[in-house]
Amino acid sequence: MPRGGKKGHKGRGKQFSNPEEIDRQMKAQRELEANGGIEKEEEKSSGSDDSSSDEEDVNKKKSGVEGLIEIENPNRISQKSKKVTELDVNAPKELSRREREEIEKQKAKERYMKLHLEGKTDQARADLARLAIIKKQREDAQKKRDELRKEKEAEESKSKR
Repeated sequence: MPRGGKKGHKGRGKQFSNPEEIDRQMKAQRELEANGGIEKEEEKSSGSDDSSSDEEDVNKKKSGVEGLIEIENPNRISQKSKKVTELDVNAPKELSRREREEIEKQKAKERYMKLHLEGKTDQARADLARLAIIKKQREDAQKKRDELRKEKEAEESKSKR
């Protein structure tokens, strides 16, 4: 059976680097970085301090296509970390849309309840009218009961005599 099973073998055999070779490459890379760092420091000391900070930003290695193409995307938000000393604790916190809507809803409910208690809303007027009708009906029913009681008392007093 061939290497790789029934489907066959794809690709080449794996080749591993010698550890000594890797160490040699890493040493060479460190030396280049050290020499390059010394040259950059000399350039910085000869140039003005203001321009050196701009050069550092430009010299930063850009990943992907960024190094090849200059892109000005107004929608791209650059992540800038803030120091604790720069944070303003007393600054007003911006609320999210949901939080703003929730606060507005609560305020509207409070306004409505205040007007309702004062009797200025349509529902409050309807409730008060209904209560007035119920009170009148109860008063009429009480008067009828009083009259019936008086009539019964009058009849009882007549029957006792």
